[in-house]
Amino acid sequence: IWEIHYPLLDDSGHLTVATTRPETMLGDTAIMVHPDDLRYQHLIGKQVRLPLTDRVLPIIGDSYVDPSFGTGVVKVTPAHDFNDYAVGQRHKLPTICILKLDASISDDAPEAYRGLDRFEARKRIVQDLENIGALGSVKPHRLMIPRGDRSGAVIEPMLTDQWFVAMSKPAPQGSLFPGKSIAQVSLEVVEQGKVRFVPSNWTNTYNHWLENIQDWTISRQLWWGHQIPAWYRADEQGAALHDAKVYVARDEADARRQANADGWTGGLVRDPDVLDTWFSSALVPFSTLADESDPWPQQSSETYGLGLKLNPELAQFLPSQVLVTGFDIIFFWVARMVMMSTHFTGKVPFETVYVHALVRDAEGQKMSKSKGNTLDPIDLIDGIELEDLVAKRTSGLMNPKQAESIAKKTRKEYPQGIPGFGADALRFTFASLATPGRNINFDLNRCEGYRNFCNKLWNATRFVLMQVGQESVYELGFAPHDASACVPGAYMHFGKPERWMSSVLEQSIAQIEQHLCEFRFDLAAKEYYELVWQSYCDWYLELAKVQLQHEDAAVRRGTRRTLLSVLETILRLGHPFMPFMTETLWQSIAPLAQRYHAHHHAKAVDTPMDSGSAPSTPAANAMPCSIMQQAFPMARPERVDPEAIAWMSRFKALVDACRQLRSEMSLSPAQRVPLLIEGAQAAAILDDAGALQSLARLQEVQVVEQLPSDRLAPVQWLDGLRLMLDVEIDRSAELLRLSKEIERIDLEIAKCRTKLANPSFADRAPKAVVEQEHERMLRFEKSRAALSDQYERINIKS
Repeated sequence: IWEIHYPLLDDSGHLTVATTRPETMLGDTAIMVHPDDLRYQHLIGKQVRLPLTDRVLPIIGDSYVDPSFGTGVVKVTPAHDFNDYAVGQRHKLPTICILKLDASISDDAPEAYRGLDRFEARKRIVQDLENIGALGSVKPHRLMIPRGDRSGAVIEPMLTDQWFVAMSKPAPQGSLFPGKSIAQVSLEVVEQGKVRFVPSNWTNTYNHWLENIQDWTISRQLWWGHQIPAWYRADEQGAALHDAKVYVARDEADARRQANADGWTGGLVRDPDVLDTWFSSALVPFSTLADESDPWPQQSSETYGLGLKLNPELAQFLPSQVLVTGFDIIFFWVARMVMMSTHFTGKVPFETVYVHALVRDAEGQKMSKSKGNTLDPIDLIDGIELEDLVAKRTSGLMNPKQAESIAKKTRKEYPQGIPGFGADALRFTFASLATPGRNINFDLNRCEGYRNFCNKLWNATRFVLMQVGQESVYELGFAPHDASACVPGAYMHFGKPERWMSSVLEQSIAQIEQHLCEFRFDLAAKEYYELVWQSYCDWYLELAKVQLQHEDAAVRRGTRRTLLSVLETILRLGHPFMPFMTETLWQSIAPLAQRYHAHHHAKAVDTPMDSGSAPSTPAANAMPCSIMQQAFPMARPERVDPEAIAWMSRFKALVDACRQLRSEMSLSPAQRVPLLIEGAQAAAILDDAGALQSLARLQEVQVVEQLPSDRLAPVQWLDGLRLMLDVEIDRSAELLRLSKEIERIDLEIAKCRTKLANPSFADRAPKAVVEQEHERMLRFEKSRAALSDQYERINIKS
C-alpha cells in the first residue's frame, strides 16, 4: 500500500492518502475526510494539487470515510470505484475514466502515461512520485483482489456506456399506468393481493428491494444472448458514431427506414452488446405466448389499459397460477417478471410465488464445486461408483490445485460411492424437507429412509395382491361406511379394523389436501408417510392377517375389500410425491379395484352397491388407464366412524402396554407368554383377543379377579385395568441383568454429558447435531429410570 502526499493549494502543508492502486490517482476528482473529524474539519472546502498533473481537487466532507482507518483521508475516483462513484453522485463530482477496455491508460490521463499498461503505469507513477517527493511510506498489505472466474485477470471497475431501464421514472401519458413508475406498479400489485408470496415473509424482501431500487443495467458484454435491437450511424470505417441518434427497431430494415426518414443514408452498425439474461427471462411469462407478427392482435375480445388487446393464448394463460422458485432470485427474476408483465400487458405474470429453501449439504454448507460437496441428482437416483464420483467432482475445476483435497474428502465421505435411491425416494425426500425456511440441509440418510419407505409400500402391495386374488373383482361396491354392510348375515362384513382404516384414510386425505393447498409439502409428505407406514402397514395389515383367518366368509370378504380399496386410494394419494412407483403398482391394483377409464367402467369404485347380494361381474373388455388420469382423492368427512377410531385408540394403547411389558422383561419376539388382565372392564377385551395375541405376540389372554401377588413381573396400568405377563422370573438372574443394563446405560449417559459439556462440540457443531445428542441423553435417562424402578420392585420382593 502506497502513501501519496497531496499538497494544499495554499502551500500550508499536505494531506496523505493511502491507496493500493496508485495509478488511479490520475482519475481523482476530490479528496474527502469525515465531516466530524476534528483533525481535518478546518480543511473542508479548501483545495489540494493532484501530483503529476496540473489539476486542483476540492476537499469534501462525507460520512463514508472511516476516521480510524489509515490517515482518515481518502482519495475519490468516481470512474474506478463503486463507493467513490456514489460519493461523486452525492457531491456532483466530475468523472474521469483513465482506463481503456484493454486496461491501458486512456487519453484523459497526462501524456506521459497514455497507452501504458495499468501495471506498467503503476511502476512509472510510483517512481515519478518518489522523484518529486510526493511518495510517503510503502508497506505490504493483504487484500482480496477481484479476478475473473475464467481468465483470472484482475478486474478493474470503470465507467462505460450501458443501456438502462428506469425503475423510478413515472410512465408517460398513453402508457398502461401513466404517472407511475415500473417499481411502483410492481409494489401495488402485491399490496393489492394480485400476487402473493408463500411463505408470506418473502413479501417484505420483495418490497424492501423495490422501495430502494436503482436503475437496472440491462446491457452485457458477452458472446451469447439476445442482441440489443439498437443501431447507430456508422462512419466510413464502419465505427459507430455514438454521439448521433440511436435507432431502436425490430430489425435492420426497420432501422434503415427510420434512418432514411431522418435523412441519414450512410451506414448503420448494430450495438454489439446483448441483453442481461434476467431481462430476457423476465419476458418469458408473455413472450412465449405472443404471436410472432403481433403480440396483441386485434381479434382478441379481452382488452386491457388503453385499448390494448391480448391474443387468446395470453388471455387464457396469463397470469399463470404458481411460480416455484428460490429466494435467491426474487430480485433477479421474480420482481422483474412482475415489472415486465404489468408494463407490457397490464396483467401480473402469476398469482402465487412459492419460495422454497436452498439445498445445502448435511452440515449446512453451500454446495459448490470448489468445496467438493456438490451432489448430482442423477447420481442419487441411479447411484455412482467411488472412482467415477471422484472424477466427476475433480474435473473442470477453476482451481485445479483443489482436486487433491476434494478427492480426499470425497473418498472419506463416500468410501463405497453413492447407492442408487431411485427417483421417487429422492422426490419424496425433497418434499419432506420443504419446510418454510431459507435452507435445506440435505442428508443422504434421509434418502435411504425414504427408499425404505418406497420398499415398504411395494411390499405392502405384493402382500395385498397375494391375499385378494382375482375373486376380489366380484367383491367391489361395498364400503365400511355402509351401515348395511356392517351387520351379521350380510354378504360382506366390515369389522372395527376396517371401519377404523377407512376413517383414518378419510382424515389423512383431508389433511393432505389442506397441506397441499397451503404449499406445506413437508407436512403433506409427513401425513402420507404416517398413513402408509404406521396406519396401513404397521397396524391394519397386521390386523388384516387376523381377519383373513376369520371363520366368517363375509368378514374375510370385507377385509379383502378394504385392503384393496384403501391401497388403491393410497396410490392415487401418493402419486404427486412418487409418480413412477405408484403408476407401476396401480397398474396391478387397478383391474382388481375396478378403476377404469370413463369410457369403459359402468360403476365407480366409490359408488355403494346393494350389499344384500354379490355384485355383478365387470365388463370383460374394461382396461385400466394411467393413474395420472384418475381423480385425486377427495375427503369425505361423513365417512369417518368416531366409534371405530375410539376403539382403535384403546386397542393401540393395549398393544403398546403389552409390548412395553415384553421390553421390560427382555422377552425375545419368538417367546409367546400369557397375558393376565385384572379390572371391571377386562372381559370386553376378550372380543379382540385374537388380534391382541397376534400383534402383542401373546400365547393367550386371561381375565383374572386379581393379579398374582407373588410374581416379580412388571405391571402396566391402563384405563382402570392392570396388565401382567404370566412369566416366571429368576430373581437373582433378573437383578443381575437389570444391574448390568443400568451400568451400560450409565456409561452412555456419561458419554453424552461429556460430549455436551465440551465447548468445541456444543459451540461449533451444527445445532441439529447438538440437539440430537441432547435427545439421545434424555432417552437414556428415561430408560434408566424405568429400569431402576423395576430393580427396586424386584429387590424389595426378594
